[in-house]
Amino acid sequence: MSGGERRGDGVGGSQGPPTGMRGVAERPAYVVMQPTTLCNLDCAYCYLPLRAANRRMSVPVAEAVAAAANGWAAEGRFSVVWHGGEPLAAGRAHLAALMAPFDPAVEHHVQTNATLVDDRWCAFFADHDMRVSVSVDGPRAHNAARVDRGGRPAYDRIAAGVAALRRHGVAFSALCVVSDPAPEAAAALYGYFLDLGCDVLGINIEEQEGVNARANAHDPARVRAFWAALTAAWRRDPRVHLREVEWTLRYAAAVLDGTEDALLPRQFDPVPTVAHDGGVVLLSPELAGFTDPRYGDFSSGNVLRTPLPAILAAATDTGWVREFLRGVEGCRAGCDYFGFCGGAHAANRYFEIGRFDGTVTNHCQNSKIRLLEGVLDHVDAHERDR
Repeated sequence: MSGGERRGDGVGGSQGPPTGMRGVAERPAYVVMQPTTLCNLDCAYCYLPLRAANRRMSVPVAEAVAAAANGWAAEGRFSVVWHGGEPLAAGRAHLAALMAPFDPAVEHHVQTNATLVDDRWCAFFADHDMRVSVSVDGPRAHNAARVDRGGRPAYDRIAAGVAALRRHGVAFSALCVVSDPAPEAAAALYGYFLDLGCDVLGINIEEQEGVNARANAHDPARVRAFWAALTAAWRRDPRVHLREVEWTLRYAAAVLDGTEDALLPRQFDPVPTVAHDGGVVLLSPELAGFTDPRYGDFSSGNVLRTPLPAILAAATDTGWVREFLRGVEGCRAGCDYFGFCGGAHAANRYFEIGRFDGTVTNHCQNSKIRLLEGVLDHVDAHERDR
């Protein structure tokens, strides 16, 4: 690995994590692949810096990743997540060429805005046994941030794509960005996704990261009440798996059983994100495409020059990764919620604080601390009403 591939080596002190610190695993659960930087939308909260440029991944990059992924899939479940830009903007022929080097045991997932989904794409998903996740923020009025490059609302095109998925019987999950966590809107928001037909729902309170500099500080009581109201709506009709709430309830049950320590992995999943050019960013896909005078381009290597397993084995050679692991230890020492959160989210630390060894961020307030408190508030209210 050349010096140009190990940016930020002067940051973070000695090699490797200090004793007692959770390190980075060498075997990931999945890899994120960027088939193109291009996105046909221009969402106000998007973090991607290159979404107006069509920089497409080459087949040799995919082949290099597949050389490792196929071996991991032979050992157990392993996934490739195609994430852009808008992955479908790469086109069916090119995406198929990128997928071809992977063995059938590798699962393929795609995160899409659904505006390009039509009958032919639905056939593609079925032919490639591809798992689909749609980005949509709820009812039409909640999608004001989701516009095309001419500033035109994208909602009707998203809805048409979802209709195509349903028409062809393609199962899909949904990812919703909430810019205003209003408790009074939570029940209607969940009801929308019940009607949408998704089987899993993820809720992301808008984050300040990447090129999105919009502040994400909210009144703590309001956010807490939002999560409580959302939990109540889900409990009334839990046909959709509500990702954040179900995880929180599993954690609460583990605390009661005294088994919560088992929920935190011994090491961080490296979440390798492979950019269009083969560069690999670990831990936080949101860092891909950015550079910083202190940390360089955040890359830990390039799969065209270094095998992915070797890049992962040397994760803590990257200075910002070591700094992040120090920050995790700061969370462990000073936060009562560490057992629930685990102190992750490197990109949120960087984009909110400017460093990786800071601790409390608005993101952890909104989507970890208030989430746990809100779910427990609902549980308490439910028990009192019994």
